[in-house]
Amino acid sequence: MISIENITIERHPLEPFLPAGARVLMLGSFPPKRERWSMDFFYPNRQNDMWRVMGLIFHENAHHFETADRRGFDRERIVDFCTEKGIALYDTACQVRRLKDNASDKFLEVVTPTDIIALLRQIPDCRAIITTGEKATSVITSLAQCLSPAVGAKVDISLDGRELHLWRMPSTSRAYPLKLEKKAEFYRQMFVGEGFAI
Repeated sequence: MISIENITIERHPLEPFLPAGARVLMLGSFPPKRERWSMDFFYPNRQNDMWRVMGLIFHENAHHFETADRRGFDRERIVDFCTEKGIALYDTACQVRRLKDNASDKFLEVVTPTDIIALLRQIPDCRAIITTGEKATSVITSLAQCLSPAVGAKVDISLDGRELHLWRMPSTSRAYPLKLEKKAEFYRQMFVGEGFAI
């Protein structure tokens, strides 16, 4: 059996993406290993459908944010989109240990959680936190001392004197057993609920 002490602690490889005027803060758990990346940004794994979900919702095209050869995602187009829409992105862990050699939340040990309050203070227009998986949700519910909403639902929370919605979205990992179109419908309802024009 491998001792946890012998497993390397990984630091988050990306800076928080906090565009001016951000209305929502989307939080996952932690990026996959770099060899799985198709771009230098959040949700970089080709096997993760986040940007296909966004393409379906906002452009009626699951391939909208893919590169021309469909082998990766177009970082510049995604950054422009998130900036224009006011979508901030980061993760709920700054440092982790991978207990198995994969990207599964189930085998991630959070060593250092993200200072969510510090992130929120940099985006004063933000009125909602969106978690994109069970581990991210558990970090926020622990911080806010609230019960977890059902998948696709929200609860009202208070953090640092600010009233916010906490939305729990389905994971966009292919490992999460839900069709792409159904995941997109959950996300669509959330964005509509937050006043986004779709």
